[in-house]
Amino acid sequence: MICVSSYSPSSPNAIMADSAKGNIGSDAPELRGVKVGFIPLTDCASVIIASVMKFDEKYGIKIIPVKQPSWSAVRDKIVCGELHAAHMLYGMVYGVHLGIGGLQKDMAVLMTINNNGQGISLARHLEDKGVCDGSALARLIKAQPGEYTFAHTYPTGTHAMWLYYWLAHYGINPLSDISTITVPPTQMAANARVASMDGFCVGEPWNARGILKKTSFSVASSQDIWPDHPEKVLGCSAEFVRQYPNTARALVMAMLDAAKYIDSRANRAKVAEIISDKSYVDAPVDVIAGRFLGSYQDGLGKEWHDPNHIKFFNDGKVPFPYLSDGMWFLTQFKRWGLLKEDPDYLEIAHQINQIELYKQAASGINVPVPDNEMRRSVLMGDAPWDGSDPKQYAASFKVRA
Repeated sequence: MICVSSYSPSSPNAIMADSAKGNIGSDAPELRGVKVGFIPLTDCASVIIASVMKFDEKYGIKIIPVKQPSWSAVRDKIVCGELHAAHMLYGMVYGVHLGIGGLQKDMAVLMTINNNGQGISLARHLEDKGVCDGSALARLIKAQPGEYTFAHTYPTGTHAMWLYYWLAHYGINPLSDISTITVPPTQMAANARVASMDGFCVGEPWNARGILKKTSFSVASSQDIWPDHPEKVLGCSAEFVRQYPNTARALVMAMLDAAKYIDSRANRAKVAEIISDKSYVDAPVDVIAGRFLGSYQDGLGKEWHDPNHIKFFNDGKVPFPYLSDGMWFLTQFKRWGLLKEDPDYLEIAHQINQIELYKQAASGINVPVPDNEMRRSVLMGDAPWDGSDPKQYAASFKVRA
């Protein structure tokens, strides 16, 4: 079954402008029930909490969380309209919008769900070979190129990009020095146990789960690569925003309330307990709560508190859909050959990231909005990124396709 949208926005505010024509004089949500897909990961928390704590009902909607087995299932159900919106990988939204490796549909990012909270783990058998960090891994792989397999969760997703970036930092080319496979998040630890792969990048709690099961150990968190990086987003089709703008706005407002609730440290233990349920993440609450509260261990004896643990609100800095965040994923698509030519980076980000709708939702509930639609970040290796020259940035990497 092929489902392709014919709608193509011609300007940054095209979706909002087209939507407004049929909704003059009414702010009421067009839909009551809103089906929101999610993958069983710690960072699905705001979808679950918005529903369980009834933040959604304040804005005239009812979020119906719909658990999904894989990111490809999320993609297909968004493209075909079976889901209204979803907890999605940032890069996946951009990949679908561009039709990279599969179905094309014009897409929208309504807000960023979280920063940080992902990880890179190695299978236990590599410890027996003296590998406990990136430098040792690079020596092993350079001695036996092509012999090792690593997993991510989706080809244009965040986990693929974090894994590639981290490997490349140590001089490992993920396209030629190793093999890569795609594995659903919940299956990572099990695959490491049967030695079908040598390492993986995934969201929590599945890195922590691998440590508990003694099948893997941690070598990096995603915040080691990019502190306060964009991760999951509230994604949907552009068509959904055009047809149901008030519903989309209400959905963002409910998710913002949930994000504020979760980011209160006093609530985190309760949130961990709620999302641990079999209907949601289906993992022991202790496995979720540790890294959710910033308490990390690597499975090799090291323990620490990470101040850059997973964040959902952070005074409104997390949920704002910065244009530069979306553009960064495009630079990595170009770096790794997923795009053959440089796209119009800024125009694509304007098409996808619903800045105006987000500002309407945020202003309606007094959530602060950053002054700038771009932000400056410094990634591993002191590589600064601010979106000012994406073409040059994409071409600047020594290790690339």
